[in-house]
Amino acid sequence: MKNEPKVNLLEALKAVVDAKNMEDSVVLNALKQALVSAAKKYLHVDKKIDVEIDENEVHVFLRAKVVDDYPDYDPSMTAEEVEKMDEEYMLVPEAQEFDEDAQPGDLLEMEVPTTTFGRQAIQTAKQLLTQQIRDAERQKILDTYKGRIGSMISGEVLRLEGRSVIVSLGKQTEAVIPPREQISHERLVQGQSVKAVIARVEESSKNGAQVVLSRASGDFLKELFRQEVPEIYEGSVEVKGVAREPGYRAKIAVYSRDEKIDPVGACVGMKGARVQTIVRELGNERIDIVHWSADQDVFIARALAPANIVKLIEVPGTQRVVVIINDDSDENLAQAIGKNGRNVKLAATLVGRDLDVFGEKEWSEKNEAEKNEVMTPREQELRRTAHRAESLFANVNPEESAEENSSEEA
Repeated sequence: MKNEPKVNLLEALKAVVDAKNMEDSVVLNALKQALVSAAKKYLHVDKKIDVEIDENEVHVFLRAKVVDDYPDYDPSMTAEEVEKMDEEYMLVPEAQEFDEDAQPGDLLEMEVPTTTFGRQAIQTAKQLLTQQIRDAERQKILDTYKGRIGSMISGEVLRLEGRSVIVSLGKQTEAVIPPREQISHERLVQGQSVKAVIARVEESSKNGAQVVLSRASGDFLKELFRQEVPEIYEGSVEVKGVAREPGYRAKIAVYSRDEKIDPVGACVGMKGARVQTIVRELGNERIDIVHWSADQDVFIARALAPANIVKLIEVPGTQRVVVIINDDSDENLAQAIGKNGRNVKLAATLVGRDLDVFGEKEWSEKNEAEKNEVMTPREQELRRTAHRAESLFANVNPEESAEENSSEEA
């Protein structure tokens, strides 16, 4: 038996280990299970198969105790446990098909040369090995990345698949940035270095585990500030909230645990250096840095700055706040609402309230019935605000409107 030519499984195994960058023990276990399955299929038995792998060779053995009858089993055992126990034994007639001298009490041990496996058995082994490796790869990805969701990672763009971007994370691991997780108008190209946050790890029976990255989430902006602002990294300045419309505008609320540190100034940096680095990474996305406050009215006012707020009215029983803006000029009200309602929508997200914005004159001209209607809880409160924004911006100086797309700090 030992002089028979052997299939060089160890070389194939090494190739799999190198290609998949997996631990030897994982692949060895997968190979053993595949060989056990192939041996059972080749021998047409469901008995104990042992696989022994040394530095140079692979050996497969059929091992079973020869008996006249199967031993009794404990009634409390499960069907799987009974099946596993039966694999240890072989009835005399069946054992004599392999060794005509087999008698009860003997230990039947027979090496099964892997070179004699039939094509069907080898195909079974190959399929099982492939599945085991795929399962191990999926588990490795889950173990490596699932605990890192929300953290920053760097990679290289491998290729574009439709509108999705495939990114190499090194060590044979690929991730995807789907269209909805990309920054508007951004075009990543093959070979480009790219930063993103790990958004999630998706599992599927077809593709195993897939790492999904995001450059459009609030977590990405938060992590960029964490990298660029030492005070945030060290914990003296805290990011309290983020609201983004990727590629256009974002608001980030920050708070200092140290009274000596100005949180907005720390994020802006000397001559705006810190925030500008982030702006460039985001393709010139405008970033408003807001000083967070536990006082809701103060926080709303800061989130809508530099708009001049005259009054804030909370709508009882809802998360809505009616915001009255000084409207001495259309520019002031338009600035508060923002192009396409963007400023007020982001401010609303940041403060966790639905903000319904009115000009001071517009509000004063409403009669009590109209004001009561506004103060009545209703769905989609901001729809009218967005419509008003379009008409207001039509009256704004084009140069001032263009400033909406520029970056400003705080």
